[in-house]
This record gives sequence, C-alpha cells and structure tokens, in this order.
Amino acid sequence: MFRIISKSFILPKACSSTCQHAVRNLSHDGNKVWNVYLSGEIHSDWRAQISQGIKEKNLPVILTSPNTSHEDSDDCGAIILGMEEERHNWDKIGANMNNIRTKTLIKDADVVVVRFGEKYRQWNAAFDAGYAAALNKSIITLHPPSISHMLKEVNASASAVCHVPHQVVETLAYVIRGDLPTPLDGGRFIPIADRLGKGNPNP
Repeated sequence: MFRIISKSFILPKACSSTCQHAVRNLSHDGNKVWNVYLSGEIHSDWRAQISQGIKEKNLPVILTSPNTSHEDSDDCGAIILGMEEERHNWDKIGANMNNIRTKTLIKDADVVVVRFGEKYRQWNAAFDAGYAAALNKSIITLHPPSISHMLKEVNASASAVCHVPHQVVETLAYVIRGDLPTPLDGGRFIPIADRLGKGNPNP
C-alpha cells in the first residue's frame, strides 16, 4: 500500500511569475526502508555524519558498510583459517572473507555511497563503485572537489556527486520524501525557468 504525501508551498508575490505558485506532490511507499551501503575510506567520521543526519531527519534508512576495523579486515582470514607464511596469501584469505560481506550488502543495497578522500588511495572503493555500476545500482559519490578530475569516470556512473556528507543526507531526503533544503547558492539561486527559460513553453 502506498501513502500519498502532498506538500504545497505558496511563495510570496514578490517572486517572479514562474515561481509564485509551486506545488510539490510526491508519492512513496510509506513502508519502504531504504538500504544504503557506505563504501570508502575508514579514516574519518563521514559515516557518522551521514548516520547522524539521517537520524535527525528521521529517514527510513538502514546503513551498512564494510568492516571499518583496518586490523580486523586484514587479519580475519588468518585468525579464523590460520596464518599464512607469505603476505599475498595472508591478504588473499582475508580479502576473500571480506568480499562475502561486501558483495552481499552491495547486492542488497538500494543506493551505494562511495567516499574518496585526498589522503588515502581508495582502490577498494573504486572497485566497489564499478561492481555497483555493473549491478545497475544507484551510486552517490562523495569526495572533495580537488580530486574530481581523477574520478571523472567514476563520477560519470554516479547519479549524484556530493562534496560533503550533509549533501548525501539531503539527496536521500529528496529522493525518499521530496524534501529540499535551502539552496546551496542561497539568495543567488534562480529557478531554471527564470534563468534559462521554460524547457516546454506549452506544457
């Protein structure tokens, strides 16, 4: 059963003719819980920031991620299956074990968020992005603007490219409920119909 959410916004008459009356209607499954997989670097608190933002907005989202303990993800295979004498074998049994979690949770995800940072080289995150793209998952990338060029092919497969964690939260809030924040450009924001003209003059 779907719950219909209707939101109406009446803007001041001071607005231009194209934005005097804006009505937003959004239908969504009120029982759906969204699965969002958070892939990427484990050295900063970006996951905690997204989690906090989702809680504050009370979004119906379950967050999942890889094992974020670097030591455990390195040693899991050797701890459970026994130590290896060569590094590449040690890494292999750990990586294979971690892949059980990664593949399962990405397959189950509605949205995959992939975080890249400036300091660390997230080879695994790039692989996760490619795997998610192959599964036709919706991808949101998250990284500082300074590394946009290096990630242009990854970003080309993303539905949204965010630079800070709260933009990921705002994207999810819009996708799930139709909620929009104050424009990033503040008072300089101009609706597309005013700035670039109507795409269809006779809708």
